[in-house]
Amino acid sequence: MSGTGLILDPVFKTHDTGPHHPERPARIDAIIEALTTAGLVDRCVRLAAAAADPEELLANHDRAYLERLHRYCVAGESHIDCADSAICPRSYDIALLAAGGVLDATERVASGELTNAFCAVRPPGHHAERHVSMGFCLFNNVAVAARRLLDRHGVERVLIFDFDVHHGNGTQHSFEEDPRVFFCSVHGHPATLYPGTGYAEERGRGAGEGTTLNLPMMPGSGDAEYRAAYEEQFAPAAKAFQPQFILISAGFDAHRRDPLGNVRLESSSFEWLTRRTLELADDLCGGRVVSVLEGGYDLSALGECTCAHVGELPAAAGRA
Repeated sequence: MSGTGLILDPVFKTHDTGPHHPERPARIDAIIEALTTAGLVDRCVRLAAAAADPEELLANHDRAYLERLHRYCVAGESHIDCADSAICPRSYDIALLAAGGVLDATERVASGELTNAFCAVRPPGHHAERHVSMGFCLFNNVAVAARRLLDRHGVERVLIFDFDVHHGNGTQHSFEEDPRVFFCSVHGHPATLYPGTGYAEERGRGAGEGTTLNLPMMPGSGDAEYRAAYEEQFAPAAKAFQPQFILISAGFDAHRRDPLGNVRLESSSFEWLTRRTLELADDLCGGRVVSVLEGGYDLSALGECTCAHVGELPAAAGRA
């Protein structure tokens, strides 16, 4: 069996971040409306997310952090660790649902039931560290999925490509000493954007030296700069690594209209980034790709970019 899996569920709106927070429930509405209007929902296999067992998350997160997050949510706290990380009484459960959905999609692609998948889940994950939340992120969904592939599926090499405009610090730190995971992040320059990490000199540590590739973009960078970095640095590195599975942290805040970014991609730029990554996946790992929503805070741009991204997945699945 082949096809594109899609997790798209209004339940992810119930992680309530409060008024005026950029990572807001309306992001899910924007994606649902855009994908439905474009006819893309009907071209995918709908997947129902089920909550991850908290024990599953211990592969990437500290038990004390999970217990603290649960305790804060039950107590009705509005934030954890920092003002950015807003929570509500349902946030712990919805974060488990997000992680569980990504794990299920990963299982289905790893088993060959599906060729690829997109998971429109929130809260996002790539800033979340082992012990703390950061930058709107509670559990690192992509990192948890990579751990599952390594620990249960005999996958020896996983590639994570993160094109959110903010550096995926949590994901990098999860694997910077692990030679089995190649992490590439293309993002706004860390001297100009949160979280202030992701310099080109950060290349991994110990046994993982050389399996981290950071491609910081100067403010105002656009399609030409992104394409050059992709073709000249990322694509050759990916081919050299020979991954058996690709995970994408799909943040759409590098769009020129995004209020939290400072680069100038168009919606069509995400179509190109996606198509090229799927072509790499065809050549390197049988097309096996799972993409997971991260950022993107201008609602109209988010809808456009998600359509550009998801629109490439079914065609790639058809080639598999």
